[in-house]
Formats: sequence, structure tokens, C-alpha cells
Amino acid sequence: TYNLEIMMTTDTEKFYQTIADLESGKVRVAEKVDGEWKVNSWVKEVILSGFRLGKLTDMTQGQFSFFDKDTIPTRKFTAENGVRIVPGGSSVRAGAYLAPSVIMMPPAYVNIGAYVDEGTMIDSHALVGSCAQVGKNVHLSAASQLGGVLEPVGALPVIIEDNVFIGGNCGIYEGTIVKENAVIGTGAII
Repeated sequence: TYNLEIMMTTDTEKFYQTIADLESGKVRVAEKVDGEWKVNSWVKEVILSGFRLGKLTDMTQGQFSFFDKDTIPTRKFTAENGVRIVPGGSSVRAGAYLAPSVIMMPPAYVNIGAYVDEGTMIDSHALVGSCAQVGKNVHLSAASQLGGVLEPVGALPVIIEDNVFIGGNCGIYEGTIVKENAVIGTGAII
């Protein structure tokens, strides 16, 4: 037999520690090892446990109704984070990493498990989906979307390597890897 209360406490502690490690960049959903991208499926499993562990909560902000699991609120930033988030309706979910010098124009959204490296610009109406990995000096133009790949846990997320330009209204989905220095023309769907 097992004690469900102890098991839930352990799961909850592991979830919050992993979220903190994701936000600091210490842990990533996917990483390049010996020149190949590999998924850390255990990280995705922990993220998914947050939905099971959390309860639906009213997180309304001003006139906008907002209801989500209490385990996964929006992320809070300070000036010390070095991230420039211009006012106007952008949000970053807990468990996402934005490196110092990232610029986020409104409205834009970065989901849980995403990793956005230094010097990257997330333009207006852009989406960085759950677990997407974005390299250094990337320009994600207006209305572009990087799809989220949280499930299945072993699936590679969308990966954008360093120095990539993604034109406006692009959609990059289903575990696509865009190699460094690429230019993706406006309106392309990959």
C-alpha cells in the first residue's frame, strides 16, 4: 500500500521545483547533445502533472476573466530579469524561460516549458507554444506561431536555432527544427 497524501506532496514539490528550474533556464524540455536535439520527457511529464495537481481558480485581472489551474499562473518578472515586456496584453505562463535581453511586444504569449534565449524579439500577436525552444537572436515576426508540443511526452517540440528570422504570419508546428541562420519567408507554414 502507499500513502496518497505523501505521494501528492512529493509530486507537488517536484512540480514546483521543476517549474522554478525551467524559469531559471537550469532545466529545458529539449536540448542539443552531441549535435542532436533530445527530449527530456521527464520534464514534460512533470509539467503535465501540474494540471492534475492543480484546481481551477479565478485569476481574473481587471476586466478580463481568466480561469486556470492554480499550479500554473502567469509568470511574474522583475527588472532584474532583464526582459523587456512592453505593456499591452502579453503574458508568459509559469515554467517558461525568457533570457535577459528578450523583447516581447504586445500582445504576445509564451506558454509553459518554452525556452527563449538572449537577444530574441517576440513581436506582436506572436505565440511561443508549450515547450518550444527558441535560440539566440531570433526574430519572431508579428502574428507568427510556434506550435506547442507537450504531448506525447517523447515528441520533439518546435525548435528554432540561433540567428533565425521568421517572417510575419508564419506557422511552425509539429516538432519542426529550423536550423541556425535560416530565413523563413512571410506566411510560410511548416
